[in-house]
Amino acid sequence: MSHDLPHTSRSIGLLLGNEYAWPLAYEALIQKLGSHLDYQGRRFDFEVTRLMIEPFSLREPVSRHVIIDRLGYWHMTVREWLKKSILVNDAHTVNNPFTFQSMEKHSAYCVMIRLGFDIPETWLVPQKDWDPKDDRARVTMENYHNLFELDQVVEQVGGYPVFMKPYDGGGWRGVSHVKNRADLHKAYDESGLQTMHVQKGITDYEIFCRCLGCGPQVLPMRYDPDQPLHNRYRIEHGFLNAYQGDYLMKLTRIINAFFGWEYNSCESLLRESRIYPIDFANAVPDTSLVSLHYYFPWAIKSLVRWSLYCAVTERRTRVDLQSRDYFAIADRDISFEEKFDLYHDLAQRYFEAERFDVFCAAHLAHLDELALEFFTSAEWDDILVERCRRSFPPHEHDQFIAHYRGLIGYWAKTEQDRLAHHA
Repeated sequence: MSHDLPHTSRSIGLLLGNEYAWPLAYEALIQKLGSHLDYQGRRFDFEVTRLMIEPFSLREPVSRHVIIDRLGYWHMTVREWLKKSILVNDAHTVNNPFTFQSMEKHSAYCVMIRLGFDIPETWLVPQKDWDPKDDRARVTMENYHNLFELDQVVEQVGGYPVFMKPYDGGGWRGVSHVKNRADLHKAYDESGLQTMHVQKGITDYEIFCRCLGCGPQVLPMRYDPDQPLHNRYRIEHGFLNAYQGDYLMKLTRIINAFFGWEYNSCESLLRESRIYPIDFANAVPDTSLVSLHYYFPWAIKSLVRWSLYCAVTERRTRVDLQSRDYFAIADRDISFEEKFDLYHDLAQRYFEAERFDVFCAAHLAHLDELALEFFTSAEWDDILVERCRRSFPPHEHDQFIAHYRGLIGYWAKTEQDRLAHHA
């Protein structure tokens, strides 16, 4: 009997910003799972705690086995605590804090170019302004910076339209859609001290797809960045053909495995047979009910599966990214299609995909039913109502409460049909 098995405790820590709905949903599903499971002759019990930001000793033990991080990308104290928890205490973090610093969007573009992916032409331009108090920067600029014509850079990129955006990204921070010369110089003048990319705009695309990846799990979603936040993810099934769907799911795993981003979203533009990855360094991916709506339950279930798997199997964050394994494939004299499959093999090994699938089938098969029960409960409705009240002005509360009730209700209906079909 399971109660006779030796008990092992696993602690999962949440590092949160101004997030409300998803941590509550995550905690509720862990609780509904019974906070325990039997695995390889041991009974595992789980505790979820929300972590605080405070001074810490570099020798202080870290008792959390898995840490889901939503702050380290922005908050230096948190990032350094995460590094310490890996280097000293062997904790597993979702995501890898080392690559936040060394592998921003610029590095990610460079890697994907090296691996052979169809990245739009991209140039980096020096920052517009310099700190007038920094004499060393002034001397360097005067002696070693070549004067350049920004308009010529646009010509080299391929002409208008282009996007000007910070080289290190940051949730659409400082992104300008540049359609002409006036837009270009205005955007550059306003960029100030930021180092910027100028990237060729792909305007005649047919599909904008954002893939959310959590471990080896990937969900492609149709995306419309021109819509308000609550309406950007389109509820469309079958919008990708078989080739596109397979390619984008593998692409997402490859990118995430390469950088150690185990919870990350990747954006691509699709035009006929071409797929352009345009933004794939989103290691604090959108997990908000307000934006994800219909897809929100998928994100929560995926986080539950991956975090429990990491906790039980004692997964450790990979400090050495083993980039050369990918570059060795990139440098081989074989077709890109062959390279792509070999990249994906490396990614699947990184995510331990087969072992993960077996684990989920054996120990979390009932998660879908528990999630359906939770997302149709009064407990969830209270969370939904409060989230809407926090996100929208009072005169819009009733409208958006009904809106999100309808979307989650639609998810519940399609999920119920799916489970009945597979029963």
